Amino acid sequence: MEKVKRFLISILLICFGAVVIFAQERVEIKYGPYLQNLKETETTIVWVSNKPSIGWVELAPDDGSNFYQKERSRYFDSKNGVKNTSLIHSVKISDLKPGTTYRYRVYSQEILDHQGVEVIYGRIAATDVWSKKPLCFTTNDRDKKEISFTVLNDIHGRTNDISELLNAVNYEENDMVIYNGDMVSQSKSEEQVFNSFMNKSIELFAQEKPMYYARGNHETRGVFATSFQNYFSVKEPHLYFTLRQGPAFFIFLDTGEDKPDSDIEYSGITDYDNYRTEQAKWLEQVIESDEFKQASYKIVIGHMPPVEWQGDIWHGPTEVLEKFIPILNKGKIDVMISGHYHINKPGYYYYEPSEKVHFPVLVNESVTALKGKIDRNSLKLQVVDKQKNILFEKTCLAK
Repeated sequence: MEKVKRFLISILLICFGAVVIFAQERVEIKYGPYLQNLKETETTIVWVSNKPSIGWVELAPDDGSNFYQKERSRYFDSKNGVKNTSLIHSVKISDLKPGTTYRYRVYSQEILDHQGVEVIYGRIAATDVWSKKPLCFTTNDRDKKEISFTVLNDIHGRTNDISELLNAVNYEENDMVIYNGDMVSQSKSEEQVFNSFMNKSIELFAQEKPMYYARGNHETRGVFATSFQNYFSVKEPHLYFTLRQGPAFFIFLDTGEDKPDSDIEYSGITDYDNYRTEQAKWLEQVIESDEFKQASYKIVIGHMPPVEWQGDIWHGPTEVLEKFIPILNKGKIDVMISGHYHINKPGYYYYEPSEKVHFPVLVNESVTALKGKIDRNSLKLQVVDKQKNILFEKTCLAK
């Protein structure tokens, strides 16, 4: 009987060991990687693993050498000198050269246990550089003579529309893709964020082409709303930011919600009036900066436009009008690109400069794409439907 017991225990231990090994083999990169806040000398790379792990990025120059030729520089997902054990990984790489292409690879190594000072590591998952060409990105460059960009907004989880609209404007030829808010109707979970639009974005472009995200009012709703910055603009101080590419300076605003904070729809959880006031103070500093003044074109990206729609204007757009526009008027903005106003049909809303808003405002619809092209002489904007029909076209000459 004792021998039988020992035999059974041995079998159980073998089975347990097999389960552990099997679990180690299953660590994988669940979502991503994708680029965030790519600028002239830095970028952030984000990805999600299916198990708690540490993460890092290997970076290599685009010099024709095999990725395996030598040890590549490693940049860890760490905070205050300690590597993060997490499902979500984000690595900010700085001190890059403008207008330069880099190859990269991301890694996740599973953490099986961490007791005191002892850490037990599991298997490693990484992006493929053996059977596939390594992923790459090219940093922005203010000396670039010509740039182009695509803007989508108010997709509200309509995944199929993303590829149709991007293809309509030949997105592969453009330098960047901008999401101008309301890519979802409500922020419910990580799975929803990726299944509704991010997986498609990663498949099409976001691993190698920069995607910049101006949050809309619908991303602020739902139990997952407070997790937004875990995935987008992760390493930025705020969800509002600036960037320079070629002759253009872009200001990305976070315009908040469209109703008063006290509205019953928000259940007392929002504080956007104060948030917009804080943002306005930051905006004052932006338009006084040398980088802003030296750019040939100044473009504002903000989900909610500072104008009426169908003869009416709600609280959020009014806040944008009263808090941001007086500052932007001083900055001699070339155009503001917005969304928010839509009735789910091909179209656009174009507002000429007025007494209150001294620059044009172009509102892109939910089922159209906006394409911008900028060179030293002009800024050209088009609104295009899925059939590649040009619904609107405007050219602004250099000032």
